[in-house]
Amino acid sequence: MVRADERRREPLTAARVLQTAVALADAQGLAAVSMRNVAQELGVVPMALYKHVADKERLVDGMVDVVVGEFEPADAALDWQEAVRCRVLSARRAVQRHPWARQAIETRTRRTPAVLGYMDSLAGTFLAGGLSPDLVHHVMHALGNRIWGFSPEMFDEAPPADAPVPSPEEQAAVAAEVARRFPHILRIATAATGGDPSRAGQGCDEDFEFVFALDLLLDGAARLHGAGWASVGRPTGDGQDVPDVPDAG
Repeated sequence: MVRADERRREPLTAARVLQTAVALADAQGLAAVSMRNVAQELGVVPMALYKHVADKERLVDGMVDVVVGEFEPADAALDWQEAVRCRVLSARRAVQRHPWARQAIETRTRRTPAVLGYMDSLAGTFLAGGLSPDLVHHVMHALGNRIWGFSPEMFDEAPPADAPVPSPEEQAAVAAEVARRFPHILRIATAATGGDPSRAGQGCDEDFEFVFALDLLLDGAARLHGAGWASVGRPTGDGQDVPDVPDAG
């Protein structure tokens, strides 16, 4: 086993800095990542890091690149729909291994070559499947952050850690009020829990919901592709068609 002092005498490289920052975020969260803390983990002075990363923002950019590097390529034998599905689910597994990655990805203000490379490869998979660039543009927008393995939630269902636990009587009163005022929400919530009241408030199966939405979007893209959909001249939804735009000149 390599001793800590021997490890710290290893040459400092950008890759080593990033891996240390990723390990620190995995253990303590993204808020714990600073140039000072990473330097302390490496056993060097903070100034030594600036030879490899310009500042904390570039450090976090690099950490995102490390996570993106864990996204697995799809089997070349797969059709476009299954290939995209496999790539996105691989991204989800990587983000779940690094819970801080979602926040880091959402707060990035620049796209690194690694990030652009992943987006380009995903777009290329659609195009190789015969989808038009026009359709791919809109499908990528519809997928949004799902290409990175996560999706926005309507609400954060988890109560604060210090929230008081309601009594059985209070829970019964709330349930009765919901049934009276919001019967449709109650109906779908009951379906989601299989009618088991003990599961109420436990939230949804996020993995199931993610895959469901992903498949819904990809199936929709396949249907539009098969129908020869194009954004120019498409129905607007009010019964009127958007007129074709004449060629310039």
